[in-house]
Amino acid sequence: MRLPLRHGLIVAAVVAPLLVAGCSSGPTENAGSERECISGFDPDTDYFPEKSTIEDATGLSIEYHESYQVVTVDQPAPGAEPASYVLVRCGAPAPELDGALADAPQIQVPVSSVYAGSTTHLPALAALGAANTVTGVSTTDYVSTPQIRELIDAGKVKQYADAGVPNVETVIAGQPDVLVTDGMDSPAYGKLEQAGVPVIADADWLEASPLGRAEWIKFFAALTGTEKQASQVYDGVKKRYQDVVAKTSQGPATDALLGGIENGAWTMPAGGSYFGRLVHDAGGAYPWSKDMSTGSLRLSIETVIDRARDADAWLLSDMTVDSIAALRKQDPRYAVFARPAGNAWNATKAMSAGGGNDYWERGVLRPDQVLTDLAAILHPDRFADHRFEFYQRLPAR
Repeated sequence: MRLPLRHGLIVAAVVAPLLVAGCSSGPTENAGSERECISGFDPDTDYFPEKSTIEDATGLSIEYHESYQVVTVDQPAPGAEPASYVLVRCGAPAPELDGALADAPQIQVPVSSVYAGSTTHLPALAALGAANTVTGVSTTDYVSTPQIRELIDAGKVKQYADAGVPNVETVIAGQPDVLVTDGMDSPAYGKLEQAGVPVIADADWLEASPLGRAEWIKFFAALTGTEKQASQVYDGVKKRYQDVVAKTSQGPATDALLGGIENGAWTMPAGGSYFGRLVHDAGGAYPWSKDMSTGSLRLSIETVIDRARDADAWLLSDMTVDSIAALRKQDPRYAVFARPAGNAWNATKAMSAGGGNDYWERGVLRPDQVLTDLAAILHPDRFADHRFEFYQRLPAR
């Protein structure tokens, strides 16, 4: 799950020293590991022949110069001002910048040691061939990515947070080239920056678009020098996503019931939210799908009963229940939804033994797989041979 791994960012005005990260005498097999540094620096040479182009993410931009990139995160934490980071190709001199970039942290890339603040970072790094750069994770229990689990089991990846709070001493002792936050605030990050540990924010979770969220793989490509691989991965995800949309857009939408009862109200994703957009693209509709706000709606249970009790499918998305009977035990009012309960699905197929859910991990990088699951639920006739990745049908008992 993502939430237990959220920590955050304070964008400090302290300029972290330019680390000598990722430099070596030659390349290695791991695409994101130690790579050859520049020798004989030429200020007129473009040291980034492969460049990322941001297409769908709205909170991320990357600007290229001959020997450095400027990565800007529009909202590094909810309500925070934009933050820019200068990523300097290993072996190049530190650029002398002015204006808004004068105090921006400078980090040499490619990095060879990453502390990851969220499990959503891990599939991206693995897909880039850079799993071996991960040397720390916030919490090891919830990790599902196989390559990272192997590193954890081998003692090569350490946990650096205690009960969700980053342990400053542990991080400093680990000396990562960079610590990537998950886009939430924590006072620990200012202390780490003062100690010389570069901190950079990944705020993928603030993207409302499923493809926009997946495109943050290019953020990790900037850190690991794997722009070509990132483009290939993302282009493939986008094409498969669009292929599903092309199939689901033919014909009427399927009425769906979303969410469930929480603290006395019905919580449901708004139509403009991440999940609301997935449902729309999967060929689904629900009474609140035209509400284009990007968060969750808190609705009276009576209103949902009145408008959605006869839906054709129920999408629960990671509720902690394993049957319809368990739902009704939680709240007897669920019994009213007999029709959608006959076709109720929960995103719990990819749960790990440690309690993590790959739906919140791999599913972020692979919205095409999540979308196909949803499309197969809402339009089973068009996806008859589909093998579900994240969703499983809830039995009656």
